[in-house]
Amino acid sequence: MTDARETPPKACIIGWPAGHSRSPMIHGFWLAELRIAGAYERAPVPPEDFARFIRNLAANGFVGANVTLPHKEAAFALCDRTTETAAKLRAANTLWIEDGELHGDNTDVEGFLAALDQDAPGWADRSGKAVVLGAGGAARAIVHALLSRGVERIVLVNRTKDRAQALAEQAGAGVVAAEWGDASALAEADLLVNTTSLGMSGQPPLDLDLAPLSAGATVCDIVYVPLETELLRRARTRGLRGVSGLGMLLHQAAPGFARWFGAKPCVSPELRALVEADILKSA
Repeated sequence: MTDARETPPKACIIGWPAGHSRSPMIHGFWLAELRIAGAYERAPVPPEDFARFIRNLAANGFVGANVTLPHKEAAFALCDRTTETAAKLRAANTLWIEDGELHGDNTDVEGFLAALDQDAPGWADRSGKAVVLGAGGAARAIVHALLSRGVERIVLVNRTKDRAQALAEQAGAGVVAAEWGDASALAEADLLVNTTSLGMSGQPPLDLDLAPLSAGATVCDIVYVPLETELLRRARTRGLRGVSGLGMLLHQAAPGFARWFGAKPCVSPELRALVEADILKSA
């Protein structure tokens, strides 16, 4: 019988669906680059089977997992222990087993900030006002991230203002809600972040006038298919810095890899080029 300690560690991405995920490509690249014996798999799991799959995670040979839509809140509820960030957001996207207990973290916060730091260095030096489009789970993580970096004022803009208002009240001082289409919401903003699906391949476009933004503002779109959304194209045409969602995708993956496989990976130009080529190929 093979000693369990000699079995290479394996992790997976759990989602419904999971076939579109680039996570196996990202983690596979790092495993090969760092010459680590391990595996990373896709696990398409419908909501009704999610709790059973998580309970059997270790029994099925997994040391941990990434969690994507629609399971992040359910994953948090099943954890024995969570990080402070996951507890604040009540959602987990990274799971690992430690001393027989299921631990959870939300690395969207860390991934978003690392992407901004890498692709728009110095953005936090002028962070008086930010505008966040959307009021879902991604918006919640990004508001938390911006507050942690000292952004003084955050305006949440959502098609359903009540949802934006609820998130603003939950986030606390410095966060307010505004009506969708209210151009004054963008006035003199130093950072604009789109967390909606508008502008994603197959979705309606994001029609937004960027003129009210401050000169030298940074525009971030967490959408990464297409690699350059119309929002980013128009931002760069205006001379503003644009940050695509690909950086966030890559950076949010790194903490989980380090926990599961015991080595800190690098978000390198080679990895970015690999994933970019795959996105362009599937476009």
